[in-house]
This record gives sequence, structure tokens and C-alpha cells, in this order.
Amino acid sequence: MDKIQQLLMALAVFSLTGFQQGCITVNLIEPPGPVKEFQLAGSGDGKILLLDLSGVISSQDKDGLIPQSNMLATFKEELTRASKDEKIKAVVVRINSPGGTVNASDILYHELKTFKAERKIPVIASMMDVAASGGYYLAMAADAILVHPSTVTGSIGVIMLTVNAKGLMEKVGVEANAITSGPRKDMGSPFRTMTAEERAIFQSVIDSFYHRFLAVVQEGRPNLSADQIKQLADGRIYSGEQAKAAGLVDDIGYLDEAIELAKKRAGVAEARIVTYRRHGEYQNNIYSRLLGNGSGLSSWANMDLLSIVRGGSPQFMYLWMP
Repeated sequence: MDKIQQLLMALAVFSLTGFQQGCITVNLIEPPGPVKEFQLAGSGDGKILLLDLSGVISSQDKDGLIPQSNMLATFKEELTRASKDEKIKAVVVRINSPGGTVNASDILYHELKTFKAERKIPVIASMMDVAASGGYYLAMAADAILVHPSTVTGSIGVIMLTVNAKGLMEKVGVEANAITSGPRKDMGSPFRTMTAEERAIFQSVIDSFYHRFLAVVQEGRPNLSADQIKQLADGRIYSGEQAKAAGLVDDIGYLDEAIELAKKRAGVAEARIVTYRRHGEYQNNIYSRLLGNGSGLSSWANMDLLSIVRGGSPQFMYLWMP
């Protein structure tokens, strides 16, 4: 009898014994639990914390067999833990995101700024494949921004995502009726065409969020005038070299160079490079979690984005969505 047959027989006997004695519970999947510190490299008493922000920025929980906290909850948990650790001398946030919802992007920015003000330690942003729109918005909370030569960034602006299913419903013979307290209560409904007046109302909201974005960039890039920022903020993307030339980032540098800059700004020659992870995650170098997290461009074209708009209601986004 080979090992597989022996294992199957053992499982059968275990199951039969369990049924004879009553109901049994077997937990095959262990809950993720809180984040824990994990050392990636380096030595010394001080620490440089490497945080990861990858994928479409949203407050939605991640679906799957194992429940996972949403991006905002995870980022907040990590910053809260870091705020209590006096050995952390600097933070490097590696950003690999095309952006996301306006509110979620602003919350991440607010949390990082609050952490930096409380701990008074250097925060360095390291842009990976893409750090556009909401991803760039978050970087404005950092003390310095490094981009890879092949990074795509920029896309400063706002887009509203909505769905118009009126034509499809007419084809299948379905009609939707809304009873409202006012003529604008159902504006943006996917079941009818938007009027010119409603479009103007939505545009005014978008303009408000856009001005907020410009103000955040102005604070984060004081080397640029308001007129310069507005010229750069027409929604276009920039390569790493173009972004540096325009003054949108500080320098070209790889992730290890961002870590060295963090050490320099913290005034430490040696430090342990640490990160946070949950049970079951594997990391053995500074790129591990990022590359193993399904956070490339292909993942941004899947259900993450679709789940944001599937409700049918309009969504205001700081998002690069070609």
C-alpha cells in the first residue's frame, strides 16, 4: 500500500470515528490574525519599515476563501503598530497602484500624514510599476519620492465611473421606475440617460475633487507653482524620467536606493529592514510580497475594478484607467 492509500485510509477511519462519537469540527484554514513583524535584511538596533500598497485603492474587503481586511484597514493597522515601535527610524512606502476611489485615496494620504506628524520620522515613497492618480496622491504625504526609470506616474485628475444600461434593458424588454422625492434624487441612475443639467452637477463635484487634488500636490511639491501644477495636471501620465524633469518626483532610484535614502535621512548607518505580514505569507527579500501578491497590471483589469462599479451607482475616482 503506497503512502497516498495509507493517508486516504487514515482519513476514512478518522471520519468514521468522528461520526460514531458525534459531530466533530476540523479547522482546515487558520484565520490570518494580526500583522507581525518580519525581518528582511540588515542588522543593528534601529529599523527601517517597508510598507506595501499594491492594487486598486478601495475600502472594499477582499473576497475569497479566507477573509482579508481591506486596504485601508490593513494600512491603518500597520501604521498603528509602527507608531508604537520607537526602534523604527524611517518608513519606505512602495506604491504600485493606478489609484482608486477619491475617498479611499484621501484616507490613505491622511493616515500617512498623521503618522508622520506624530512619529516625526522620515517617510520615503518608492514608486514601482505604476503610481498614478490616487497612487501619486498618496505619495504627496512622503518627504521624498523616488521612481524607477520605467515607472508610470502622474494622471493627476478625477474621473467618474458610471454605467448606462438603458439600451440593454430596452432590448430585453425590462423597464425600471424610480419614485423619488425630487427630480435629481436618481441622477446618475444606470437605467436612464443623464441630462445636461445632471452632467453639470456631476462636473461641479468632479471640479471640487480636482481642486482638492491640486492643493495636495501643491503642499507635497512646494517647488512647483500653482500654474505649473495645473499645466501638469491634465490627466496625462509620465515616465519616471519625465516626472523627475517636471518636478513631480525627487529622483530616479530603485527600491534599495529608497531604503538607503531612508537610512540617511534617519541618521543611521546600519538598520534592520523589516516589514509586516500575516500568517501564511512568505517573504524573503524586499520584493517578495509585492511580486507575489498578484498586483501587476493584469490584476487591476479584473474584479477589483469591476466590483467598484458593479453596484451601478456613480463612483468618483482618482484613477488612471486607459
